[in-house]
Amino acid sequence: MPNSTKFIIDFDSTFTQVEALDVLGEISLAQDPKKAEKLKAIKDITDMGMEGTLNFRESLERRLAILEATKPQISELIVELKSKVSKSFQRNKEFLSDNAENIIIISNGFKDFITPIVGEFGIKPENIFANEFVYDDSGKIVDFDRENILSKNGGKPETIKNLNLEGEIYVIGDGYTDYEIKASGMANKFYAFTENINRPKVTSKADHIAPSLDEILYVNKMNKKFSYPKSRINVLLLENVHPIGVELMKQEGYNVEVIASALSEDELAEKIKNVSVLGIRSKTNVTKKVLENANRLISIGAFCIGTNQIDLETCTEKGIAVFNAPFSNTRSVVEMAIAEIIFLMRGFHDKSHGMHQGIWDKSATGSFEIRGKKLGIIGYGNIGAQLSVLAENMGLDVYYYDVIEKLALGNATKIDSLDELLETCDVISLHVDGRKDNENILDKAKIAKMKPGSYLLNLSRGHVVDINALKEALESGHIAGAAIDVFPEEPKNNSEPLVSELLGMKNTILTPHIGGSTLEAQQNIARFVPGKIMEYINTGNTYNSVNFPNIQLPFLKDAHRLIHIHQNEPGVLAKINNCLAKHEINIVGQYLKTNEKIGYVITDIDKAYSPDVIDDMKEIPGTIRFRVLY
Repeated sequence: MPNSTKFIIDFDSTFTQVEALDVLGEISLAQDPKKAEKLKAIKDITDMGMEGTLNFRESLERRLAILEATKPQISELIVELKSKVSKSFQRNKEFLSDNAENIIIISNGFKDFITPIVGEFGIKPENIFANEFVYDDSGKIVDFDRENILSKNGGKPETIKNLNLEGEIYVIGDGYTDYEIKASGMANKFYAFTENINRPKVTSKADHIAPSLDEILYVNKMNKKFSYPKSRINVLLLENVHPIGVELMKQEGYNVEVIASALSEDELAEKIKNVSVLGIRSKTNVTKKVLENANRLISIGAFCIGTNQIDLETCTEKGIAVFNAPFSNTRSVVEMAIAEIIFLMRGFHDKSHGMHQGIWDKSATGSFEIRGKKLGIIGYGNIGAQLSVLAENMGLDVYYYDVIEKLALGNATKIDSLDELLETCDVISLHVDGRKDNENILDKAKIAKMKPGSYLLNLSRGHVVDINALKEALESGHIAGAAIDVFPEEPKNNSEPLVSELLGMKNTILTPHIGGSTLEAQQNIARFVPGKIMEYINTGNTYNSVNFPNIQLPFLKDAHRLIHIHQNEPGVLAKINNCLAKHEINIVGQYLKTNEKIGYVITDIDKAYSPDVIDDMKEIPGTIRFRVLY
């Protein structure tokens, strides 16, 4: 950072996430019966002062009168504020310390609590300008130093004027009094800091809106770590991702756009051009054409179990990590399967439909208990295995078939061939993944092998059952009933109708792909998938990625982390290390894992580095993507 550049930084809601006097109110009014009313009054007065609708001195007088605080409570406040330093200031502690000489805190707050907080970031006491409390003999705050320029209206511009600073002056703050510095001609730029609060009357006056300190350092090319600011990571979430997932992404500092429905291939190909993170569910197809336009895409999150709607091969080739939620909705799908088995074997669906038409059909014909019946599970993964356990507990005899060797749970019996399973069981439940090999796994010939009078459930993928063959089997009575939650072609949103040959079929339960659509499942998914994406972006962890080599990394401490994704070919690791050696950079930790397509190398280094290192690493033959973490 050039010596001629000075940063003027506000304290409340900028250096810290909160207004200090609001927090002091929580402490000093803790036992006051009118606490809530008084705290609201303090906040309203603060907001009016920050927005410029109330002059500062009056706002200060009114707040102190309500607070009735004491000196010991200031010590409590300091402890609280140390945990409330803004996240981007915490991330850039090294920058603040290294450039402390050129950083000046000018605040309408009070030195009594500001100095201990910013001092931990290396900022010198002589560079801190703020008000000071006046205490009586008992330690009660009775006033403030009224001679202090910063206790008066227009105090910030006057303070800077008196400092006679030379060179460029940048002001960072969230309040109108910070803008006044620029308006008075005492600063070159005003950055409206919105990480903690966004005041429209202030941002409308800004030279630049800064969602974080990272953004300010980035646009001014002052961050020696070359980390990409989170505020520049654009996230696109489709198909009604649960609000928890949206909020987690926003809290991380990303720019988040939400669209309720799926997008067509052409729509997504256009929309994805500036997207860094894409979140989808099952209806959005991320094709090669889409990915060819996704030059900024870092990661895709499938807020569901399946990923067959994503071209994983192209994602891998382009260095895009894909994450899903393999366990989060397991219980919801299993409970639905159990319910549907009971409904089908009791004929509840048709009975209920008849009752709504006024038909009283009280009969036990075609109605069976599930106890003692044989359940056949095709696909013994997370869902199939849990269904096995619950079904056995309800009295079903469980059999399963899987192309991969899986350990039987409880008293389940492994069947070696699909035909034998179909011929043996009273109920068949499909729980396979969406790979192309599973298309029409139950075709006309396989459905014909099912035990006459049996039942079929498909809560997995729409293309794994031949729908026309299923319809014929239902019409002929070969199959006594079916429950279908997934379809080869599904509507893109709730306004489109379902088109299916199964509409109106007897004892056939049709549901709109809601196997995992419970509040609990959607909340679990909404926490799990963003967590994995943020962990990947922040630390390089690829654990649980469906297409990247899985690496679980230790926390990064006192080092920089270099992420290198490359084509899996011999000699790349040696070239990476030669590059680092050339720039005299010592490696403190290195992790490598490959799959058949790519290699993934994480290197931790213990010293600052020049842009030349970045350029050289990107130029290594076979490089797909390179990025730097703190």
